[in-house]
Amino acid sequence: MKKLFATGMACLMAVSMCACSGSGEKKSYNIGIVQLVQHPALDAATEGFQDALIEKLGEDKVNFDVQNASGEPANCATIVNGFTSDGVDLILANATAPLQAAAAATSDIPILGTSVTDYATALEIKDWTGTVGNNISGTSDLAPLDEQAASIHELFPDAKTIGLLYCSAEPNSVYQCDTIKTYLEDYGYKVEYYSFTDTNEIASVTQTACENSDVIYIPTDNTAANATSTIRDVVASDTYKTPVFAGEEGICSGCGVATLSISYYDLGYTTGEMAYEILVNGQDISKMEVKYAPTVTKKYVKSMADFYGVTIPDGYEAIEE
Repeated sequence: MKKLFATGMACLMAVSMCACSGSGEKKSYNIGIVQLVQHPALDAATEGFQDALIEKLGEDKVNFDVQNASGEPANCATIVNGFTSDGVDLILANATAPLQAAAAATSDIPILGTSVTDYATALEIKDWTGTVGNNISGTSDLAPLDEQAASIHELFPDAKTIGLLYCSAEPNSVYQCDTIKTYLEDYGYKVEYYSFTDTNEIASVTQTACENSDVIYIPTDNTAANATSTIRDVVASDTYKTPVFAGEEGICSGCGVATLSISYYDLGYTTGEMAYEILVNGQDISKMEVKYAPTVTKKYVKSMADFYGVTIPDGYEAIEE
């Protein structure tokens, strides 16, 4: 009888464990977050992601290991390899270099990207259909580049030359510049590229851009975002006084006049909702389309607009200074 009772209890426990497993629920989830560098846009995306999962799961059911790569791709690889060794349940790759490192490190752990402009470019995918098709999905921070070009023309209709200032080591920055160049040329602007490879070159390249441009455009570039004070010192100097239109609010706040920007917090929150669907509801990540920001907002920095004498039309929202 004792043997039969023990056997029965073992079967009951096995059934119970299978039922829990089938529901997709766990006691808690471990999430590894690798962020390329600390700056307002990426910080907001990480915050939004965490808030979404905490709200949906409860603070006691999710653990975040947040690590910053300090702008170094090599650090991204080291951090992600640590996550795979720890067996995290999901990886959030915040920016392109972390996404590329995570993709190289694991084909099993679900990976969600955020603050990534173009997944096809970042992951070298041909014939893009909207899904990566493996263990990767996420959200894109791409604002409509045709609308950004239209905003530049709205604010600077008399400009002749536009300089594209970006980091050549960031594939998505190259993609944005190549795309917006066509739109700007449609408005009759002469467009030139001014690229740097790291922060050590930013000041000198910015000087060259200012010498040859009426307006400078900076895309959603992580290296530039981490050096806005350096850029501002050049563009806002008495020597050049060259206005900047930025691809996102963080860069605009640091050195720009205006932007057509998404909300990185909302983008991160959407990514957190995707993580919940994967972890709890068992959604197949390979079939999840990359999502985009639902809205974009025209914003400007009043002090910089006044400094450059730029008239801001209706429809622009002032950025707090």
